[in-house]
Amino acid sequence: MRWLLLSQNIFLFGAGLVFPFYVIFIRGAGANFTEFGIAYALFSLSGACIHHVIGRLSDRKGPKVFLLLSSWGTAVTMLFFPIVTSIQQVYILQVILGLFGAMQKTSEKTLVGDFTDGDLRGTKIGRYHAWTSIASGLAVIAAGYIIDLFTIEAIFYIGSLVMFVSGFAVFFIHKPHVRA
Repeated sequence: MRWLLLSQNIFLFGAGLVFPFYVIFIRGAGANFTEFGIAYALFSLSGACIHHVIGRLSDRKGPKVFLLLSSWGTAVTMLFFPIVTSIQQVYILQVILGLFGAMQKTSEKTLVGDFTDGDLRGTKIGRYHAWTSIASGLAVIAAGYIIDLFTIEAIFYIGSLVMFVSGFAVFFIHKPHVRA
């Protein structure tokens, strides 16, 4: 559970650097709020379309594979945002991020379920989410400083690096032994 928590804290720190400021970035690139709404909807809808597939594949291949794909795939996708030249390119990236987001959400929840059982399940899940929320919150503060010191594009590069690092922590996640 510690490696899962570490990997997801790192991943969500990277995501927290980018996503709260994403609307500012898109607005600065010339998009209006309707286009932002469409972009975010594409993220949500593409993820919704694949969650059940990821769930089935995760049962066969293991959730760790999809958590790794999500970390590294999201990291690579983030590198494209600073160089987009049209809202259509943002839409494509949003669909891709939605697919990776579905991998992350489904795999994370599967592993949290694997690592928790018994009377203290709620306590363990609550503690897990408290720590991941702290990582996300600290990332938003850090992103504000990064943007002020550099540019808004810098958060995409740094967020990408952080998400890539989170993939390495995934390698150390070992599924607990099933008790009979």
